[in-house]
Amino acid sequence: MVLEIAKAFDIEPRRAEDFSPLTLAYLGDCVYELVLRTCLSERAEGSAKEHTRAGTALARAAAQAGMIRALMDELSPEEEAAYRRGRNANPPHTAKHASMADYRAATGFEALVGWLYLQEKTERIYELVKLGWDRTGLWK
Repeated sequence: MVLEIAKAFDIEPRRAEDFSPLTLAYLGDCVYELVLRTCLSERAEGSAKEHTRAGTALARAAAQAGMIRALMDELSPEEEAAYRRGRNANPPHTAKHASMADYRAATGFEALVGWLYLQEKTERIYELVKLGWDRTGLWK
C-alpha cells in the first residue's frame, strides 16, 4: 500500500529507518486503528457507538503496552530494534490516562507497526496484532 500511495501522489518513498521514531508511531497508530476498526466493523455486532467504546479500550496505551509485552518473545531482532526506537523516543507531551511506562511501551508498539507498514509487511502486522489480542485476552 505504501508504494501505491507514493506512486499515486508522486511521492518518493523513503526507507523506514529514515523516519523519526515518533513519526513511525504516528503512522503505526493510524494503521493499528484501521486494523482495529476493520475487525470491529466486520464483527457486525452492535452499533457504531458500541464499536467506538470497544475500540477505545483496545487502543488505550495500557492495552497496547500489554500487547507488546506479550509479544516480545516473538519479535525478530530488527522488529525489537524498531520497538525500542519508539519506546525510547521523547514525546513532546506526557501521558494523560496512562503510566509513563505504559505510554512509552505503547509508543514503541505503534512505532513497530509503523515500521512494518512502511516495509509493506502487513501480514506481519496482522499476525502480531492478533497474537497480542489473543495473549492478553483483549479481543473477546
